[in-house]
Amino acid sequence: MKRRLLAGLCLLLTAGFVALGIWQVERRAWKLDLIARVETRVNAPPQPLPPPATWNGDLAYTRVRLTGAFLHDRETAVQAVTERGPGWWILTPLRTAGGTVLINRGFVPPERRDPATRRTGLPSGQVTVTGLLRDSEPGGGFLRANDPAAGRWYSRDVAAIARARRLGAVAPFFIDADATPNPGGLPIGGLTVIAFRNSHLVYALTWFALAGLSAFGMVVTLRSGRHR
Repeated sequence: MKRRLLAGLCLLLTAGFVALGIWQVERRAWKLDLIARVETRVNAPPQPLPPPATWNGDLAYTRVRLTGAFLHDRETAVQAVTERGPGWWILTPLRTAGGTVLINRGFVPPERRDPATRRTGLPSGQVTVTGLLRDSEPGGGFLRANDPAAGRWYSRDVAAIARARRLGAVAPFFIDADATPNPGGLPIGGLTVIAFRNSHLVYALTWFALAGLSAFGMVVTLRSGRHR
């Protein structure tokens, strides 16, 4: 009786591990398709901002170009860790003919967070921005929630920033500006990190190996019972 229970448990584990392995194979196919789509978008020629009717769709990393006027008095500094070290992303509203869009103009070091240190050469009037469309980052960073009242921002939460800066209706995403130099050299754009972890094949092989071990354990248990 105990051997039958043990064999049944091994069979159940085998089925579960196989199901997990198949799930990881499917996840790997999805991840590879995502990587291919993003790579195509990043390398495509810039296009106009998609119409509002499509804003709830899959638009991340679409390369766009838009024209408008910056509202520099409404900029927001968001904590950043980049290849240039720690500092701040500078998000500035861009008022366009189709509405307001938050632009991540780029990175500034800690000592240049204060807008007063970057007033020289601020672009005024109509400007054209080229960059990658990015999804909003609601809530905050790892273990740190945004605190709009205190001016502490750990993620680029578009809706929260729009409320804090009283911008009214804004696009539900932001644009990472490209590496086109800004007047005065700051902020530094073009620092978007595009990396998707893809370990699904390793996970799938692990689950299938565990399934094989469980099946082997079931066979050994049943054979042991027969010999006795």
